[in-house]
Amino acid sequence: MLAVEPVQPPFVARVSAVTRSQLRYSYRPGCPVGPARLRSLRVRYFGFDNRAHVGVLIVNASVTRAVVMVFRELYAARFPIRRMEPVEAFRGSDDRSMAADNTSAFNCRYAVAPGAKHWSVHAYGEAIDVNTVENPYVEGGLVRPAAGRRFLDRENVRPGMAVPNGVLVKAFLSVGWKWGGRWTSSPDYQHFSATGG
Repeated sequence: MLAVEPVQPPFVARVSAVTRSQLRYSYRPGCPVGPARLRSLRVRYFGFDNRAHVGVLIVNASVTRAVVMVFRELYAARFPIRRMEPVEAFRGSDDRSMAADNTSAFNCRYAVAPGAKHWSVHAYGEAIDVNTVENPYVEGGLVRPAAGRRFLDRENVRPGMAVPNGVLVKAFLSVGWKWGGRWTSSPDYQHFSATGG
């Protein structure tokens, strides 16, 4: 008897409005973008278990189409994503979200970068961090999250990693987004943004 491969569920993406009550920890008055300009995007993705899952990203309404295109391409390529939850699930803590290897977008916070204090592109809902452990942020000797240290050798390509000419980087570049992994002084391998910041 021949083994039959299970049918791959079709890619789905559903966009809905975001309310203030959905952003108890990731938004506060004074943020550069309010709930009315954000959208909840439910998308199907492949996990590291090679099974289909549905996750949620909170993004700026202006980038929903581009984000859907990216995740449709990643799904077709079966690119693995560990988990995908709004940073709300981590009470707005970027550090906890990263430690959980979470893929997320909107979080009203300042940039983690040297120099003058300024809003992160995440505060506008125009940046996405993907597979944060496999793709750590490196600033000097600090690796965020700490578990990402085992992925500092970017020549040793493993599932879920963002690498030049790889599926993940190409998918974002195809919609004009920039990759933080190209930053020379402080590479942010997990970070993709519409503005390059």
